[in-house]
Amino acid sequence: MRLPGWCSSSSSIGPKPYWQIIPIIVTDSLNALACVPIVSLASASPRRSVLLDQIGIVHRVRPAPIDEAALPNEMPRDYVLRMAEQKARGAWLQDASLPVLAADTSVVLDGAIYGKPADRADALRMLGRLSGRVHEVLTAVALATHAGIDVRLSASKVSMRAIGVAEREAYWSSGEPAGKAGAYAIQGIGARFIRRLEGSYSGVMGLPLFETCELLRAHSILE
Repeated sequence: MRLPGWCSSSSSIGPKPYWQIIPIIVTDSLNALACVPIVSLASASPRRSVLLDQIGIVHRVRPAPIDEAALPNEMPRDYVLRMAEQKARGAWLQDASLPVLAADTSVVLDGAIYGKPADRADALRMLGRLSGRVHEVLTAVALATHAGIDVRLSASKVSMRAIGVAEREAYWSSGEPAGKAGAYAIQGIGARFIRRLEGSYSGVMGLPLFETCELLRAHSILE
């Protein structure tokens, strides 16, 4: 029997004696059961899907687009909690056949929220402000079930070294900053800029695995 989350196609049985065929059939049946999704992931982020795979959580992807604009005077922590909850609720209303997992990540510096860059100029601006500073990364994860919506928050501190103008421009040209909160990816080329991390590496990536497992355990989805 394979580990949870490990899915593979059945191997050919071929002409074999029954005492060899039966164990193969049983094993393939167990593998099929292990490949049944236990949650829907309300995110199109490949990073979050990979992180769930990493801890053996079989899932299906069901993104739920929402309005991600911050409310007037909304605090960063309130914002990410609200976003995660709204994503989970939106996907749950579309399909409640499985529990829905959603997350939202924001980079915060001096009380300002740094989301995904709108364009090249915006990304270079963000990287310039983060350069040589310590910023906070907040990721909220929400779980929607028939019992309602439960939310957890992960907060990490990231120290960046100074990043020169030419280096910022080269980083943008790599294509990595697009679609990333704060215009960088800690799991990619952006790791070159990270001097120190205090908190959750997976949380900075976009899905805090400890908090995610705590949510799934609290609702008896994960043992």
